[in-house]
Amino acid sequence: MRIFLLFVGISMLLSCQSQEEIKEVEVFDTDISTDNVDPYIIDSAAIGIVFSPTGTYNSAKLRVKNGKRTASSGEDFENYLVNEIIPHWYGTEWDFNGYTAVPNQGVIACGYFVSTTLLHMGINVNRYKMAQQAGLYEAQTLALSEENYRTIRGVDSLKVILKRDYSDGIYFVGLDNHVGYLYIKDQIPYFIHSNYIEDKVMIEKAFYAPAFESGIYVVAEISTNEELMERWRSGQTVPVVLPR
Repeated sequence: MRIFLLFVGISMLLSCQSQEEIKEVEVFDTDISTDNVDPYIIDSAAIGIVFSPTGTYNSAKLRVKNGKRTASSGEDFENYLVNEIIPHWYGTEWDFNGYTAVPNQGVIACGYFVSTTLLHMGINVNRYKMAQQAGLYEAQTLALSEENYRTIRGVDSLKVILKRDYSDGIYFVGLDNHVGYLYIKDQIPYFIHSNYIEDKVMIEKAFYAPAFESGIYVVAEISTNEELMERWRSGQTVPVVLPR
């Protein structure tokens, strides 16, 4: 079964960045393939994630609200986001100006997909203000500190650095003209996004997704970010970073 399910575009990334704002990384020439199977097939059972939601969206949000009080790790956050909240959004129509708060009713842009699902997870962030920022500032918003985000030039460097430095988990990724979730599962990166090419929210293997092509990637920790996870549990505000 081909899964072309997810997420969309609103953020211009590099136009407002100075060289000082970009964390340089070493450029690698090595090419790393993600796996040896059909790049367009995602077997939900094999990777242990949910594609089809059960129950209502409100019941999913309530489970997250009740569960976060006793959540003990970023893996709990990851599980709630990937298997409770996001499945309701698969197939929701993309539109550049979309900002619906109800999955599969209305349309959703890529930045709003991220900010809305995070808000519904219990992250206390202004979904409108966050979604209207460039990808760099969205990454900085979620990172909360410089050590929790990284700017990487080019897909070849990204492949090497993800393989070398990043563990399984859920991350934010900002591209030249797009944003979404980077989900690493069993060392394979997936892109969960409101897809402006397929016109809907979907999940794809990242390095085979046309919308994932970019000259620059800003990757911010989410489930591996201890401060963000503490703010999730406590309800403390996550302030939106704005251009200086």
